[in-house]
Amino acid sequence: MLLIPAIDLKNGQCVRLRQGRMDEVTVFSKDPAAVARRWIDEGAQRLHVVDLDGALKGTPVNLKVVEKIAVAAGRVPLQVGGGVRDEETVQRYLDAGASFVIIGTKAVNTPHFLRDLCLEYPRRIFVGLDARDGRVAVDGWSKLSHHDVIEMAQHCERDGVEAIIYTDIGRDGMLGGFNAQATRQLARSVNTPVIASGGVATLDDLAALCALREDGVIGAVIGRALYEGGLKFSECLKAVQ
Repeated sequence: MLLIPAIDLKNGQCVRLRQGRMDEVTVFSKDPAAVARRWIDEGAQRLHVVDLDGALKGTPVNLKVVEKIAVAAGRVPLQVGGGVRDEETVQRYLDAGASFVIIGTKAVNTPHFLRDLCLEYPRRIFVGLDARDGRVAVDGWSKLSHHDVIEMAQHCERDGVEAIIYTDIGRDGMLGGFNAQATRQLARSVNTPVIASGGVATLDDLAALCALREDGVIGAVIGRALYEGGLKFSECLKAVQ
């Protein structure tokens, strides 16, 4: 089970949101590259980086910060998203050091875009499906679409994505546990590997996560619980092992 620390970027800083709300921001560090080194020193084998400003603006805003994180990460892969609306942005993120690029809003609003990227960049494209009450959110979680999250996951699988990152927005940043039932339901609906995100807060959550391995869940993104000290990353690694 892959445990992936999250580094969310806003105004060049490492922050966390509650339920995706830009007015519910907590700044944890002014040096995201140092945060990356911390998680790698503790054993992280991948990092999850999101340009929150880019997600709202529709184009990367913190690209220079992503580059610094990539240098700090060395050989540890980065999965990076936020503001990917065209192929040029995918290439910019890859050039900045990302191993995988996460497509969000554009995958929902322009399906052929995702299919074309999967052909152009095989095994490098993830899709981020962020949902509230089963509906996919777009534009930095600021809007709810009419798309059912399971139907969208199946469509993304047909397009050839390497992995699906599934976030239950209602659980994100709330430290109330992740939505195991919804995550299992989505993972069982596709053959594409699923990475859970949002709400992992305790070792019990990790046990529940590991119970989903046979359903196709390969890992989890962990954020606020690590930054506020509720979970120690080294203990999380031992727990899943």
